[in-house]
Amino acid sequence: MEEASNQNINDLPEELLLRILTFLPTLDSIQTSLISQKWRPLWSRVPSLNLPFELFPSYEPPLDTRQFFAEFIDRVLILRSNSPIHTFRLSFIYHDHYGSHVDSWVRSAITHLHARELHLDFFIHKDFHDEETLNHKYDFPFSVLRNGYVENLCVTRCDLTLPAKMSTMRFCSIGSMYLDQVYLTDQIMSDLILGCPNLEALELQNCWGHHHLKICSTRLQKLVLGYFYDSELQETLVIDCPNLFSISFDCCAFDKFVLKNASSLVEFHVDIVHLIDGSYCYWSKVVRLLGQAPNVKHLNVQNWWFKFLTSKDPFPKSFMLHNVNLLELRTGFTQYDLVGMAALLKLCPNLETMILQYLFKIGEDVIRRVTK
Repeated sequence: MEEASNQNINDLPEELLLRILTFLPTLDSIQTSLISQKWRPLWSRVPSLNLPFELFPSYEPPLDTRQFFAEFIDRVLILRSNSPIHTFRLSFIYHDHYGSHVDSWVRSAITHLHARELHLDFFIHKDFHDEETLNHKYDFPFSVLRNGYVENLCVTRCDLTLPAKMSTMRFCSIGSMYLDQVYLTDQIMSDLILGCPNLEALELQNCWGHHHLKICSTRLQKLVLGYFYDSELQETLVIDCPNLFSISFDCCAFDKFVLKNASSLVEFHVDIVHLIDGSYCYWSKVVRLLGQAPNVKHLNVQNWWFKFLTSKDPFPKSFMLHNVNLLELRTGFTQYDLVGMAALLKLCPNLETMILQYLFKIGEDVIRRVTK
């Protein structure tokens, strides 16, 4: 007991110390080098780089903060060892002035450090931006990924510069992709799917530039679509992924939804904001896709079922959700909500678990208003 009480953190194995440092921002892990001689080189061998601009000490004027942060990252990449890392995570308030800096950071993470996960966030939060910074977006050089081993790609608020022959190239390492606030035309989406043949998980948030968006892949297993609300065009969405296991629609307002080859679909999530003009219309269009997904077991949905079942175009009487055994229902508890809930339960004869989450509504009860 006496021997154990004399031990301290310096006595821990180096592998464990490195594991501890992976949970710290890189700036903090560097500061641990002051603890003792043993700690001095450890930060340079941590299998991740976590570089959040929002946690970097601020300076006046704010432009100096960005300059010092850029110089800090340059120094980190020079001093750390060339041993491969698992994760490279960067957040930054981008300006064209720092384009060459960011290019060198990205290339270093991919080609020298062989990062498996690449997270680039150029938005962070609206409080960090002004009109000038919102007009500058980083052009991510997608072709650099051919020289690395990135499996999980996450980018926020940037443009994708794809190689001219993207559709015929093979970025085989990429298995997961998250795109947020990215200009995404129909052609870019098609090229990404074709160029990443092993893509299994795709999440698109706040993207724009599309008109007839087609997501067609024999490999894709998980698809998340969020905040497709801004366009005034009559947009269509076609999903044809025969091995798709999970799908989520969060605030999607396409004019037309098409779901094909959905026999593998097991998880189905839909959430449409209530107080948006025509929101019920988009909700009902998504819910109708259940008619093409007979094997859904996990259903997560809002309770607008009273309005849906009393509409002029409900599901056919033969429609049933025979395989649903887990239902997560966001609902109020008005008489209309309860009638809709009862109707939905009749469609799920083999339900085993139901989770009710209260649906907060601003102003009048939407379901009550639209059913008058």
